[in-house]
Amino acid sequence: MAEATAPAVATPNLFQTVNPATGEKGPVYQGRTVDEALSIAADVHRAQITWRRTGFKERAPLMKKAAKVIRDNSMRYAKLMTDEMGKPITDGLAELEKCASCCEYFAEISDKFLKPVPLDMSVGYSGPGAPPKAFATFNPLGVILAIMPWNFPFWQVIRFAAPHLMAGNGGVLKHAFNVPGCALALEEIFRLAKFPVDLFRTMLLFEAADRGSAYRRGNVDRQRRRRKVGRRDRRRSNEEGRVRARRLGRYIVLEDADPVAAAKICVRGRMVNSGQSCIAAKRLVVVEGVRQAFERALVEEMRCFEMSDPNDPKTVLGPMESVHLRDQIANQVRQSIENGTQVLLGSEAPKRAGAWFPATILTNVLPGQAAHDEELFGPVAAVISAKDEPDAIRIVNASEFGLGSAVITADTARGERIASEELDAGAAFVNQNVRSDPRLPFGGVKNSGYGREVSEFGIREFCNIKTVLIEEL
Repeated sequence: MAEATAPAVATPNLFQTVNPATGEKGPVYQGRTVDEALSIAADVHRAQITWRRTGFKERAPLMKKAAKVIRDNSMRYAKLMTDEMGKPITDGLAELEKCASCCEYFAEISDKFLKPVPLDMSVGYSGPGAPPKAFATFNPLGVILAIMPWNFPFWQVIRFAAPHLMAGNGGVLKHAFNVPGCALALEEIFRLAKFPVDLFRTMLLFEAADRGSAYRRGNVDRQRRRRKVGRRDRRRSNEEGRVRARRLGRYIVLEDADPVAAAKICVRGRMVNSGQSCIAAKRLVVVEGVRQAFERALVEEMRCFEMSDPNDPKTVLGPMESVHLRDQIANQVRQSIENGTQVLLGSEAPKRAGAWFPATILTNVLPGQAAHDEELFGPVAAVISAKDEPDAIRIVNASEFGLGSAVITADTARGERIASEELDAGAAFVNQNVRSDPRLPFGGVKNSGYGREVSEFGIREFCNIKTVLIEEL
């Protein structure tokens, strides 16, 4: 294994970045004190009081301008992601285009999502005359505190910020400490788009959970003016996004699936963001009748993911976010092998500077092994054998977590039934890799969090859904 290089570190006032591809130190950013953070929160509150009085016709052009700012600066922003958390430059550009599209989507449709909804009071009404008039309105909550992880440093924030700003809220961003340049760039986007000054601000703060910090998060969280913490953000970020709840994306491959087509879908789902995604296909539950053919196809697909310079537009597998995370997954793979897991591809970190780990496939993955019981947050696929469809569903649903799942089958009606009725997850896709999309509600069940992001359902999460009832005297 390569000699460990220092991870990105922070003191209460300084954020030192480290390039995960080389292990070299990058720019240092000045952080905020607690008092400065509280002052920023107060500034956002004052800006939001005025912003909430604006209409969608005033908000939408600014959000469309934000999309233009993102596109105009896409190469600079993508390079920030590459330098700070190792994302291949082509992946970064794709992430930014998705962000721009998200801004445009909510600029166009938020007024429809947040129209007052009539409530029918006639059912069960027995009073004299007509029943009272009633409706639900969707009013801004106020200032939203967003605590964000590093793995999609722009997309995670934009998919929260675009709907909540369109809903009339203000925002304070507390990003992961290893992506401070990205954090400041996100504030820049809304400033360049001419949103009101102070409506969306970034705080460079180091959480107490990271040990030795003078920042007491409660001082900000408990402010009277801070109305809500972004729901998915709290689920996604603990110790600055480095310690994650196990979400363990699971894909079922049924015996009637074409093994080559199934392998392509699973590899796309497993290797997104160099495997560092909460909804990645971390566990592949394969019905035994097709397992061997599927594994052969999986190896051929995964071989295409060779480690290379993330600045090269042709690169499909960059470094992991940090040496710390690389060492963690290397230890998980080693422990699994020692406990009976078999290696089909990869498994050993190269002896070079940086946070590199190869595309890896493990099979004979069983309970008691790290590959089975823990989240493998990197380019490692774990193949689990199932006897049949009911057994595969049982294995997938046995987890206390439930964010993303997929089923791959030649019978789409069968897949639809399993996805809609059988799988305990916030998302269940058929013959596709799981992904987030502004048009689709995104979130989990069980211990994978609560609430939804994006879509009609997500924007309403950032609103006071208020009941209004009017009766004639």
